[in-house]
Amino acid sequence: MKKKLFFVILILFFTTRIFSQIAQITVEDLWQNWTFYPYSVYGLNSMNDGENYSVFEHGKIIKYSYQTGKVIDTLLNTSKLGIGYVSSDYQFNSDETKILIYTDDESIYRWSFKANFYVYDLVKKQLIQVSENGKQQLATFSPSGNKVAFVRENNIFIKDLESNVETKITFDGEFNSIINGAPDWVYEEEFGFSQAYEWSPNGDYIAYIKFNESGVSIFGMTIFAGLEPKMEENSLYPENSTFKYPKAGEDNSIVSVHVFNLNTQKTVLVDIGTETNIYIPRIRWTTENEKLSVIKLNRFQNKFEILIANPVSGETKVIYTEENKYYIEESVFSDFEFLEGGEYFVITSERDGYRHIYLYDVSGNLVKQLTLGNWDVTQFCGYDSEEKIFYYQSAEESPMRRSIYSIDLKGKKKIKLSTLEGTNDAEFSNGFKYYINYFSNLKTPTYVTLNNIKGETIRVLEDNENLKTIVEEYGGVNKEFTTFTTSEGITLNATIIYPLGFDATKKYPVLITGYNGPNSQEVLDNWSFGWENMLAQKGYIVFTVDTRGTGARGEEFRKVTYLQLGKYETLDLIETAKYLGKLKYVDASRIGIWGWSYGGYMALSCMTKGADYFKTGIAVAPVTNWRYYDNIYTERYMRTPQDNATGYDDNSPINYVDLFKGNLLIVHGSADDNVHYQNSMEFTEAMVQAGKQFDMHIYTNRNHSIYGGKTRLHLYTLMTNYVLEKL
Repeated sequence: MKKKLFFVILILFFTTRIFSQIAQITVEDLWQNWTFYPYSVYGLNSMNDGENYSVFEHGKIIKYSYQTGKVIDTLLNTSKLGIGYVSSDYQFNSDETKILIYTDDESIYRWSFKANFYVYDLVKKQLIQVSENGKQQLATFSPSGNKVAFVRENNIFIKDLESNVETKITFDGEFNSIINGAPDWVYEEEFGFSQAYEWSPNGDYIAYIKFNESGVSIFGMTIFAGLEPKMEENSLYPENSTFKYPKAGEDNSIVSVHVFNLNTQKTVLVDIGTETNIYIPRIRWTTENEKLSVIKLNRFQNKFEILIANPVSGETKVIYTEENKYYIEESVFSDFEFLEGGEYFVITSERDGYRHIYLYDVSGNLVKQLTLGNWDVTQFCGYDSEEKIFYYQSAEESPMRRSIYSIDLKGKKKIKLSTLEGTNDAEFSNGFKYYINYFSNLKTPTYVTLNNIKGETIRVLEDNENLKTIVEEYGGVNKEFTTFTTSEGITLNATIIYPLGFDATKKYPVLITGYNGPNSQEVLDNWSFGWENMLAQKGYIVFTVDTRGTGARGEEFRKVTYLQLGKYETLDLIETAKYLGKLKYVDASRIGIWGWSYGGYMALSCMTKGADYFKTGIAVAPVTNWRYYDNIYTERYMRTPQDNATGYDDNSPINYVDLFKGNLLIVHGSADDNVHYQNSMEFTEAMVQAGKQFDMHIYTNRNHSIYGGKTRLHLYTLMTNYVLEKL
């Protein structure tokens, strides 16, 4: 008996010693020292020859060989130009004799910005400022490279680089009224593009979308002096920032499509029909100079058409129409592409219940469904016109994984190129001779390789071996996949992070984390090491689940939330709490939930409708009432409040504050142009009137991402302390 006791004491001694030697993760590690931030390969541009690529490194644009990895040439040293700090984002003209760069960029919305653009002529060794009349947006070379188009103050201009003449081609641009060539706020945010003009293949035309947002309601945000240098002189009075933001059910910009002819200096209106309550989520030239494609989408976003327009007459004809009983994903428009040679176009569709690639001829006749199966294509990567091979990424092996495949023009010869099990993203060279593969999984940080087109690794570009060693010093990843089945018979995928030294005979608190928005995924076989691991070190189980509505499991699983956004996600998260509460090693009285944006909305929904199962919640930048959010996103899933009032009101946490109990921290940025601060203000007022206590923190002048300076460090310190105190 004494001998047995001695060995128990000995094991405890060594276990304690091992844990005492494990480094403790701090918030400073995460948001100040970037201890666990993986290296990668950024800003890589394939050169025309497909044999070389360029990257921006330490202020220099350097040309490398794909095959050898050796430096071929330093194309440009921006530090010698005398224009200050130059962004790492750059573009070549078509024959790679000129480079477009920019400085002094200022953000407008999430993706858009304005800056001072310059062209450097590699042959003449000459630097040309695109314009001296104010900062520009969306500068792009003409196909010949002798002109640059750009947007300034809502109008489109063309700069002739040879004559140095700047020509204005639209004249009605006006702040909060008319925008030419750039999308309004809601288009940029929800249709995922920031440039609304396109050069024709030979540069004779510029097609553009005009946004008449004069009828769209204005949203205003107060900007405080804070760290804003421009306000220091008169900081007694905050500024009011205004922009057009169409909320659910409200009026949108009226859009029209135009083509400017550089030879005649005339503009033609494209015929897109008489209905104005529509969207134009993309315009794109075909491979022919006399054919412009226009995608037209109805307000409910369940029907779209592809129109082919004549740039001289403006006449159009419809070559493709698709309708969906639910809605059409925005990603369809990103993957739509006319193939080199001009015979075909490809598009992705969910018409058979899963997202697959379809090939059409330019007259709109179906040629072939190229991919087929009970799995989703997650990205169309490109088409090799010489070999007649398509490349794509899919979740064929598992919803949690991504692999790269090729398939021929007949949809017959399918080859898996990626060899590592996890998440693979590919960036192909011009000519499709090489590709860069970006890989990670639960145990492996970003691993970047150069591969030939057969999938064979030529060279490792980044392995993050040092990060692996660092993570082991902090106790390792300790994250696993799991599944469970709800009372409705729905199997949900999840990940779980156990505390270090996990003991199944003990009871642990659990923090559920996630996003759970439409077509999103958090349960993926990719690298993630950070705040959740820090909480696990402190004795918490961290659990992430992909509820109904999330991606890569087919259309029905994802679109079951239609007209009831948030309903099934909330039910599944409540089921998650019930499942966890029955595990012998979980303290059912100490289950919490946190999330950001849609995840914050989920946290509030669970803390109200699921209050019996959650002790503590943290909601960062949450939607609290679907009537407050923008119309393109919300109506895609809910239709309008006028059509679906019950769906809106039944799934908005602001209407269920009476059910709340427990601990709640609400966090918001006061300058959030996406999920407006209004959401939290209205929700907390409802809580006050319902006699409910809560905690709240507002970050001055911060947008939806809540970052800048020491903001993230402060935020995660705040949330850490809240979890430790309240859960």
